[in-house]
Amino acid sequence: MGPLPCYPLTSENQYVEGTYRTMKDSGREPGRKDSEKPGKAGKNDRSKRDRKLRDSLGNPFLWLVPFLLVVILGWAVFSSMFGYRTIDTSDGLTLLRDKPDTIESITVIDGTQRVELDLKTTYVQPKKKDVEARPVGKKVEFSFTDAQAEQVDRLVQAAAPKEGFNSVVPTTSWWSSLIQLLVPALLLGGFMWWLLSRMGGGRNGAMGFGRSKAKVGSKEMPDVTFDDVAGEDEAVEELEEIREFLSEPEKFRAVGAKIPKGVLLYGPPGTGKTLLAKAVAGEAGVPFFSMAASEFVEMFVGVGASRVRDLFDQAKENAPAIIFVDEIDAVGRHRGSGTGGGHDEREQTLNQLLVEMDGFDANTNVILIAATNRPDVLDPALLRPGRFDRQVSVEAPDMAGRAAILKVHAKGKPLTDDVDLDLVAKRTPGFTGADLANVLNEAALLTARSNAHLIDNRALDEAIDRVIAGPQKRTRVMRDHEKRVTAYHEAGHALCAAAGAYSDPVTKVTILPRGRALGYTQVMPQDDKYSTTRNELLDQLVYAMGGRAAEEIIFRDPTTGASNDIEKATSTARKMVTDYGMTSAVGAVKLGTTESETVLGLNATSRDFSEQVAATVDTEVRGLLDAAHREAWEILTRNRAVLDQLAEELLSRETLLEKDLERIFEGVIKQPERPLWRSDESLPVVEAAPAPVGESDDSHGSDDFWGYNH
Repeated sequence: MGPLPCYPLTSENQYVEGTYRTMKDSGREPGRKDSEKPGKAGKNDRSKRDRKLRDSLGNPFLWLVPFLLVVILGWAVFSSMFGYRTIDTSDGLTLLRDKPDTIESITVIDGTQRVELDLKTTYVQPKKKDVEARPVGKKVEFSFTDAQAEQVDRLVQAAAPKEGFNSVVPTTSWWSSLIQLLVPALLLGGFMWWLLSRMGGGRNGAMGFGRSKAKVGSKEMPDVTFDDVAGEDEAVEELEEIREFLSEPEKFRAVGAKIPKGVLLYGPPGTGKTLLAKAVAGEAGVPFFSMAASEFVEMFVGVGASRVRDLFDQAKENAPAIIFVDEIDAVGRHRGSGTGGGHDEREQTLNQLLVEMDGFDANTNVILIAATNRPDVLDPALLRPGRFDRQVSVEAPDMAGRAAILKVHAKGKPLTDDVDLDLVAKRTPGFTGADLANVLNEAALLTARSNAHLIDNRALDEAIDRVIAGPQKRTRVMRDHEKRVTAYHEAGHALCAAAGAYSDPVTKVTILPRGRALGYTQVMPQDDKYSTTRNELLDQLVYAMGGRAAEEIIFRDPTTGASNDIEKATSTARKMVTDYGMTSAVGAVKLGTTESETVLGLNATSRDFSEQVAATVDTEVRGLLDAAHREAWEILTRNRAVLDQLAEELLSRETLLEKDLERIFEGVIKQPERPLWRSDESLPVVEAAPAPVGESDDSHGSDDFWGYNH
């Protein structure tokens, strides 16, 4: 793809994922209070190991298997030392024919076609090819075929040994048959029992698939506390009340207060919802039952409801306790939704969950904490008072929160003296805790890769670029013309952003390929922004079209590099028309409704307006994009000298930072401010004026408020 501009991270395109987990560099493990002794955990671990060892030694299978192995090995050794030794058939026939006086007795075994010979003296096997002569013993045997049976019979009768000869037809006794039947059955049954017990898991037993698979946290050793959470002060304040209720319930009961039965943590993925729930359990010092919602539902009918009942029974037995269900939208979606739409296993699980939450009484110190990143798809019965009364939003941090997170994650990492973490926080709007931790980690990796010992600003700058746009592609070789087109493209973006009256400052321009872009322009806001004005959106459209306009002005042959710019500009313009009500032709009307349920993984958008309105929308979108393209053309034409200078410096230096850009943009002719926009020009505007002395300042009481008498 072509060059991609970096848009400011406003409320429309902010990063919204991450985790605000910090590790205290205080010489203790995360989550362990200073008053706790470190030897306590070791003692508990040793007792657990001893208990497991005793249980293992008490297992009869561990004693039976070695015993059977010893018996089999001993029998094999005994048979090889004191049993009949096998010789060749030719040697056996020679004994019967030439040396019958050395034979004491003969046993002919039918079925296995063997002849056992008991000799008076030790038989010495004659020397053969590659085999030396060696003594075998006084008991030998050889095999014969059916064709040799008549010959063997004749030789045996002719030998006439002193002890005589005997013919044996082997038969199987009843107990041997029983053993042959039972041993394989027992082995198969033991294997199936072991397999089912492993599938059921530990305490659940062989057929305990209806038991809860919740992982139980120990109250003696909490993993995390509120000290390990940063950047979520509002969420911590909300959950502090839960901790106080679990630790001091009488304080609330004395004034007749009821703590919420359930707390719903909602927010984008990775914002620290699980960490906050664990911090509550760690602070309160109560058992913590954690389980993913997807673990409730399996292939067996009724398993989900059974596991819900078992989970709540366990929590009530260990009250006060906390139950944490992650990704509750897996079982908590709107009932009757989806492709099936009926009473499926998921709905049974949800119904049982609702029943169990209603079963809490005032004295049951069990609180359900759930997390989801899709609160819009949850069933209304879950969100009503009495179920999830408290709903806590977990969002991305502001600038102060980012600075605090950076300082925490920077502990243990050697930084140079000129590194300003506050400046890094300013350059990373919309970043989450995980993004910031990744930035510092990438900087540390780059520093170690270059065999340096201190993390400097260059490493941090490269790390930020890696998180935003991906790693740099150093092996990509571009032709001189293509490189020149990219330089003018990015210069067009940067110049239009710098000339805009409502644009944020340009902080970086580069033509080095990174990710899917041949180059990019960073336009960063000075402060956190939570809303965007109409003029700011129009300026975004202008500098989005600036790259395409620069290609047309300089080369008169535009490239495909502006495809992503056009896509983003079109999306912004369409939202201005259909969502934000920022055009007079359409007005303040929301066009199109997005269904909360998904079809094939995509949001289903229904069209609830006519063909005439659709045509009007297309016309307005085209008008906004054409106006932005014309304004970008005017800016670049008016500042052609600055455009050429910026492109030439990009070709020579490849990357320009904020200070260099300020120097180049000193002579830029700024765009004038746009006139104030009104959706309806027929509405009068009354300028505010100070009220005369002695008269009311309430303009609503005036008959001429709308200016009709002017």
